[in-house]
Amino acid sequence: MISAGAGGTEATDWAEMLLRMYLRWAERHRFHTEIVDQQEGESAGLKSVTLAVEARRAYGWLRAERGVHRLVRISPFDSQNRRQTTFALVEVLPEVEEDDPDIELNWDEIRVDTYRSQGAGGQHVNKTDSAVRLTHLPTNIVAQSQNERSQTQNKETAIKVLKARLLERRLEEKEAEIRELKGEHITAGWGNQIRSYVLHPYQMVKDLRTGVETSNTGAVLDGDLDTFMQAELERLATGGGSEAGPETA
Repeated sequence: MISAGAGGTEATDWAEMLLRMYLRWAERHRFHTEIVDQQEGESAGLKSVTLAVEARRAYGWLRAERGVHRLVRISPFDSQNRRQTTFALVEVLPEVEEDDPDIELNWDEIRVDTYRSQGAGGQHVNKTDSAVRLTHLPTNIVAQSQNERSQTQNKETAIKVLKARLLERRLEEKEAEIRELKGEHITAGWGNQIRSYVLHPYQMVKDLRTGVETSNTGAVLDGDLDTFMQAELERLATGGGSEAGPETA
């Protein structure tokens, strides 16, 4: 899931740029992708988007992308051509099997809301309450789907997303316990910046965890991410944190 940070149109445009980057990366590896849910920005871009990637080891690779991504550029939306800095959050969730005994939903703890779908999607859009939002009340975790053609299909998709988010929360709690035992400083949320993409006054993409950098920003934004992912996975494997888990995202 990609969520735009504060910054209005500049932030929502950055979220859409990141979506394109990951779609191109998946295309390079011939991974199947599907946009599960998206909320468009007021003027351009996307406030948020949930992308499903189905392939062997997809979660293991993409987990290296979790965190805050920072963009620095001359904004095309600024009439004064000023340099702007904006952020987007990337969350990566594992796919949970429907019969996974470790993740069971208690429907007494889940609020189900239906609403009309927005954006592209066919004649049913904006005519029926086919979109579904699930809220897990104990954790306030939200999962939603609006791109399927029926409310039943959207609910099934939202259930998968909710289970994935609950599993990821469980994995993060275990990682936090391990880091605390090791005496490592724990940072979370929007402060966990992992990579900077600088397009002005110079061209540079740099990963702040591994130090890997390149001046070929165009290639990176076109999906050339393997070098960054590999470096982060090697860092984790050699003691920088926990290793990647399940094989799909």
